[in-house]
Amino acid sequence: MSQDMVVPTAETLATRTCTIYVVRHGTTTMNVENRYRGRRDIPLDAQGYQDAVDAARQLSKVGLAAVYTGSLRRTIATGQIIADEAGVPDIRIMHGLINVDYGAWEGMTSQEAEMYDPVAFRLYKTSPSRAVCPNGERLRDAQERMLSALQLIGSRHPGEHVAVVSHAVMIRLVVAALEHTEGEQWRIPVGRGSLTTMMVEDGRVRLHRLPDGDDVD
Repeated sequence: MSQDMVVPTAETLATRTCTIYVVRHGTTTMNVENRYRGRRDIPLDAQGYQDAVDAARQLSKVGLAAVYTGSLRRTIATGQIIADEAGVPDIRIMHGLINVDYGAWEGMTSQEAEMYDPVAFRLYKTSPSRAVCPNGERLRDAQERMLSALQLIGSRHPGEHVAVVSHAVMIRLVVAALEHTEGEQWRIPVGRGSLTTMMVEDGRVRLHRLPDGDDVD
């Protein structure tokens, strides 16, 4: 990955802005199979650990004050590697960072999900503000809890730099909210182990840098 780091500046400290690096967890076998992972508590595979190490190396010099993760093993493992590299003593688990509940689609490929419920799948592809996973979660609800989690983290760490480990769809939903994106373009590429940089000040989240990578699973 070639993404440049945002380093602490006098302006950041003066404005009490929290810089948040939102990290997509590393690869799992279900990523390789291109199946919806959802809330399945699957571990990183060998490549996933390398993805986490790569992210940790990028973040090792920015002076992280804290590392937050969702509650699934793949995010916890990624977060622990980042914390260890940065010398952060403990990771903090926050439910708002957990993946979308895909309901009936969990474990399916996108082709299988489309066959299961073509109407719901079309909305999932084109309208995050209206989409609902069958027997699962509204994307808007997932979007709102992720934004709330980032706002809370920002309020806890003014003027500091923080890593947050979550999931590709959760990162896409936040970017869609901040960029007011609808249509198929909301599904931006989010590489495994990539960083999306956001700034939080006075409860307002803004996008600073999109992630590297070409992964649109």
